[in-house]
Amino acid sequence: MQEKNPPKNIPVRFIKGVGPQRAVVLNKAGIRTVEDLFNYLPRRYEDRSRIVPVKDVVVGEYNTVTGKVLKKSVFTAKTGTRIFEIAVGDGSNRVFAVWYNQPYMQKVFQPGQRVVLYGKCEVQRRLQIVHPAYEILEADEVKKDSLDIGRIVPVYPLSGDLTQKYLRKIIYGAIHGHLPGIVESLPARVITRGKLVDLRFAVENIHFPYSMDNLERAYRRFVFEEFFTLQVAMALKRRAFKSNGIRHEVEAGRVESFSRALPFELTDSQKKCVKEIENDMSSGTPMYRLLQGDVGSGKTVVAMYAAYLCAAGGHQAAVMAPTEILARQHYVSMSQIFMPMGMNVRLLVSGMDNKDRESVEKEIRSGEADLVVGTHSLIQEGVEFRDLALAVVDEQHKFGVMQRKSLRKKGKTPDMLFMTATPIPRSLVLSLFGDMDVSTLKEKPAGRQDVVTYWVEEDRRGKVYEFIREEVAAGRQAYVVYPRIKASENEDKRSAEKMFEELSRGALSGLRLAMVHGRMASGEKERVMREFKAGKYDVLVATTVIEVGIDVPNATVMLIENAENYGLAQLHQLRGRIGRGKHDSFCILMGDTRTDASGERVAAMTSTDDGFSIAEKDLDIRGPGEFFGTRQSGLPELRFGDISKDFSIMEEARREAFEVVAEDPGLADPRNAVIKENVMLRFSSVIKGPASQERIN
Repeated sequence: MQEKNPPKNIPVRFIKGVGPQRAVVLNKAGIRTVEDLFNYLPRRYEDRSRIVPVKDVVVGEYNTVTGKVLKKSVFTAKTGTRIFEIAVGDGSNRVFAVWYNQPYMQKVFQPGQRVVLYGKCEVQRRLQIVHPAYEILEADEVKKDSLDIGRIVPVYPLSGDLTQKYLRKIIYGAIHGHLPGIVESLPARVITRGKLVDLRFAVENIHFPYSMDNLERAYRRFVFEEFFTLQVAMALKRRAFKSNGIRHEVEAGRVESFSRALPFELTDSQKKCVKEIENDMSSGTPMYRLLQGDVGSGKTVVAMYAAYLCAAGGHQAAVMAPTEILARQHYVSMSQIFMPMGMNVRLLVSGMDNKDRESVEKEIRSGEADLVVGTHSLIQEGVEFRDLALAVVDEQHKFGVMQRKSLRKKGKTPDMLFMTATPIPRSLVLSLFGDMDVSTLKEKPAGRQDVVTYWVEEDRRGKVYEFIREEVAAGRQAYVVYPRIKASENEDKRSAEKMFEELSRGALSGLRLAMVHGRMASGEKERVMREFKAGKYDVLVATTVIEVGIDVPNATVMLIENAENYGLAQLHQLRGRIGRGKHDSFCILMGDTRTDASGERVAAMTSTDDGFSIAEKDLDIRGPGEFFGTRQSGLPELRFGDISKDFSIMEEARREAFEVVAEDPGLADPRNAVIKENVMLRFSSVIKGPASQERIN
C-alpha cells in the first residue's frame, strides 16, 4: 500500500538512526529528505560478494576472504607506530589483517572468531591486508543481512563526520521503510519503449544491487530519467521560442542563382546546411540555429546564403563579428559577391570617422542597407534597423549574454544564426544547445590545405628558427605564439614581449617582426594584423589574440610555445590560422609533455587535424565543465549521468522527451504532472532563463 506521505516530503531527521544532530550533518551534504537520501548515489562499488580461499588471492588486487582468527597481537614498531594485527586462516593458508595506530581494535577480535575480510592483498614478508573492511560472523557462513561484506557494496562520497558504514545503514533503513511511498515519475509508455526498470527497483539496486546486471539496469534508469527531464525542459524552451516570425519566400532555383555568383563550388555539407536554413526561414517561425564547423569549413558562405535569402525578400540582415579585422574581412568577401547582385552591403565598426558612420546609420534606418557587417557597433544605442529579419553572430562564444540579446532586439522576431569554429561534441550539443537546431559542416572546401603538425623538443629549437627563416626566404610568413604577454619572475615560461626582443636581436634578426597581444589598444591591434596580412611583416609574435579573426593565406608556419598551457580546442584554433593558401603549412608545438594530459593533447594534435575528433578528445581530457574554458559554461548541472559515456541514453531520452512535449505542449495532461514538477524542480532555469546561446559567456 502506498504511503500518504511520499519520500520527498519526509525530513531525513525522522529516519531511524538520524535524529536532529545527525540531520544537520546530512543537510550540509545536501540530504534534507528521504528522497534526497535515495538520490545520494554511490561514487563507486566494491564487489565483496565472491569469497576466495586465502591460497588463491591475487596479490595487488582487492579480495574477499573468510576464516578463523588464529591469534592477535599489539606491538610498537621502531618508528613508534602502534600496530595491531590478527592472523586469519581458512585451512588453505593464512593472511594477516593489520591496523596502524588503532590498538583499540584488540577489543574487537578474539581468537576462534570467524571473520570476513576485504581489502588489497600485498606481501610484506608475509601475506597481509592493511586496514581491511571486516565482518565478524555468528555462524559458519556470511550473514545475509551484512551491508559491508559478502555483497556488492556501495561506496559513497563523504563529507563532515559521515562514514561509509553509517550511510549504508541509514540508506538501507530508508529503502526498507519508505520505498513503497515512491511515486513513479515516468509515463508507462516511456518505461515500456525504453525497456526501463521501475523506480522502486532502480532505487533499491542503485544502492544495494543484487547483481552487476541489476546495478547496470538501475543506473540506466536513473541516467535516463535525468536526461529525459533535461530534454523536456529543452523541448519546452524550444517551443516557447517558436513564435510567429517572417515567412521568407523561396523561389525555385534560388540556391543555384546564389551558387553561380560564387568563385567556387559549394561542398555537400554546405548544400545540406543551406537547405536546412532555407527550410527554417520559409517556415514562418523564427530560425534559432547553431552553425558549427571546423576551421576553414566555409561557415561564412552558408551565412551569406541566409543573408541573400533575407535581402531577396526586401528585408535587412546583420552579421556581427568579434573583431574589427574579421568584420572587415567579411565585408570585403560579402561585398564582392553581393554588390554585383545589386545588394547594398555596409560596414559599421568603431574605427570609422563620424561622417561615414552617420551615413551608414542613416542607410540602416531607411532600409537602404540590405546587409550590415560590423562589430559591437551594431548593438550600440542609435543604430536602428528598419526591418532586421536576420541576425548572424560569428564566433558566438566571444560575445556576452546581453550583447547577443541586444542584437536580436534590433528586430521584431528576426531569424538568429549563431556560428562557431570550435567544433562541439554531440553530447554537449544535446545538453547545452538542446533548444536549438544545429547544422554541422564537416567537409573542407576545395583548395584548403592540410596542416602537418610536429612536436619538437627543446634541443631542436635552433632547427625550428632555421626552418622559419627558410619559409620566409621562400616568400612565406610565420606566427610565433606565446601563452602570456609577460612572464613572472618565478617562472621560466617564455613571454611575447621578452621573446619579441630576443628574436629581433638574435635567432630571427634581419627579418621583419611585429607583435600583437591583448593589452594593445584595439586600433593598434587591428593595424598590426592588417599590415601583417598585407605582407609588411615576415613574422608575427603574438598571444592567443590571433586565434579568431585573421586570415593570411601566405602564412605557412605556426610555432606555439609552451603548448602544454593550452586546451586542445585552442591549439586547434591557433593551427587553423595557417593552411589557408596554396602552400604546404606546418604547425610546430614546443613545451613540456611530462603530464598525462599534455601528452594526450600532443598525441591528438599530431595524429589528426579533424576538429570534431579533437573536440571529443578534449572533452574526454577536460570534462564537460571545463570544455569551454570555464566551469561557468551554462551547462545544466547533472547529478547522475555522464554526457560522454552515457550519450546513447541521452539520445534515446531526447527522442522520448520531445515526443511527450509534441503531444502535450503545456504538460497539462494529469499523466504528465510529475514530469512537469520534476522539470520545474531541476531545470526551471533552462525554461525561464535565456535561451542556450544567451547562457554561455
